Amino acid sequence: MNLHRKGRAALVFALVVVVGMAFRVSWNALRDIAGAIGADDTAATLYPFVVDGLMALALIATLVLAGQDRTFALRVLAAYTIASLVLNYVHGLVPELHGQTVDWGRLADWDPANWALVLLATSLPVGSIYFGSDLVAKVLHHRPTPIAPRSVNAEESTNTERNRSRSDLAVSTPEPITPNVTALPRPVAVGFLKPTIPAKPLPSIEPTMLEPVDRRAVAAESTRTRRATGRVPAVARTPRPKRTPDELLAEARKVTADWPDARLTAEGIRREVRTSPANARSLRDTLRTERGLQAV
Repeated sequence: MNLHRKGRAALVFALVVVVGMAFRVSWNALRDIAGAIGADDTAATLYPFVVDGLMALALIATLVLAGQDRTFALRVLAAYTIASLVLNYVHGLVPELHGQTVDWGRLADWDPANWALVLLATSLPVGSIYFGSDLVAKVLHHRPTPIAPRSVNAEESTNTERNRSRSDLAVSTPEPITPNVTALPRPVAVGFLKPTIPAKPLPSIEPTMLEPVDRRAVAAESTRTRRATGRVPAVARTPRPKRTPDELLAEARKVTADWPDARLTAEGIRREVRTSPANARSLRDTLRTERGLQAV
């Protein structure tokens, strides 16, 4: 564990040394660029700290943050790294910047390129204020996820495996002992009695015969609907549709079409057509008259 901590400390120290040397190399170029865009000596001296310093801050935020905040820190780091690279590249292409003999506000001969470089150089300090404040706020409000110690997890897993191994043993549950009753000549009392005292034989119990129970016939429940004993009130009655004499005659003709003459009686017509006896007699006479005419 101590060796691991020393290795991490050495790695961090090496990173700080490399970043410090890179800052010293870039510091001269950024100072000359700041002087070329109109900054005084003090502002030109502090200008490299604004650009490369925010790069270091974004690198630290990348190591601390997670998720979308870490992605934002990586983008800020990449943007300021590219900007510093561009300004160092321009400083290498324009020899006049080294001796401070370049015209004020002139970083390139082509006007669009000069305007873009001047806009880039002048916007980096303002961007450092905005992005630096945002990164510091994200780092201060960041809450890392707590991680349970390994010792507790290890003990729980060990106990679980130990209990599982004990429960899986085949000899943990003994087999039931079944005595051999057929081998004994007579019942033997098992308990805390001494073997020298003979056990008294128990009298045999004869099985008692149960008397058969007489099964009585039970009348089956009738499925026929029982008629009402009282008179049904007029309100509860279902009114039958009234048929005209022509309708009764047509229905009687249809019902008795295949009847023989002997079956053509008033009672048979009354049952099939469901009408009064008087109407049934009238229908019988009419049908007999029609059959006699047809026969003629």
